[in-house]
Amino acid sequence: MEPETTSKVGAVPAPAVLPHIEAPQRVAPADARELSKLFLARLETVEEGTPEYQYVRNTLIEMNLSLVRYVARRFSSRRESLEDVLQVGTIGLIKAIDRYEP
Repeated sequence: MEPETTSKVGAVPAPAVLPHIEAPQRVAPADARELSKLFLARLETVEEGTPEYQYVRNTLIEMNLSLVRYVARRFSSRRESLEDVLQVGTIGLIKAIDRYEP
């Protein structure tokens, strides 16, 4: 069993070493939810600008793009093009991850 560290009081314990995900965009949505909790907990413990921070942040973004696509398709019958909605949704996802505080 891997040792765990806790980043802040009441936060989800972050594993000392995160699993390496070869293809984050192919993670099933149910698995992405659970993995996102681990990755978000780890994101707040690593220093911004380090390679590990970039890996965690980018993996979170790629794992959750399916959520953006799902929501964008629900708005596809509206006046905006699907590409525009996807772009705005992706920017929103990135901002949400960057500003996340438990």
